[in-house]
Amino acid sequence: MALVKKGSRLITVDGITYRWRVRGRPTYAQALCEDPLAAAVEQVDCKGRVLLVNMPQDHPSNWFGGPAVPVLPSTVAAILRKALAEGWQPTRPGPAFRMAAPNQLPEQPTP
Repeated sequence: MALVKKGSRLITVDGITYRWRVRGRPTYAQALCEDPLAAAVEQVDCKGRVLLVNMPQDHPSNWFGGPAVPVLPSTVAAILRKALAEGWQPTRPGPAFRMAAPNQLPEQPTP
């Protein structure tokens, strides 16, 4: 599974470049605040496993007007390091690696 380039951002963590993306429009469950915001990450120029992360916040475009907490590049970098420590191998083929981001990362601002 590859990420589309449109709407994605590049980030370099420990000398390796990754592409990450948050879905622009919420899914139905995300709009109802039943599912959390999700982000997808892959290593650039490599057809390996994609990292799918459930973030601790609601989608900013939810239908209830909940607080919009941004996904910062520093947060994505911390999640990448945690995923690599938990066994995500972005250069090896296989199914998506799924994980939940911790409720409060050191780089995540408190709303």
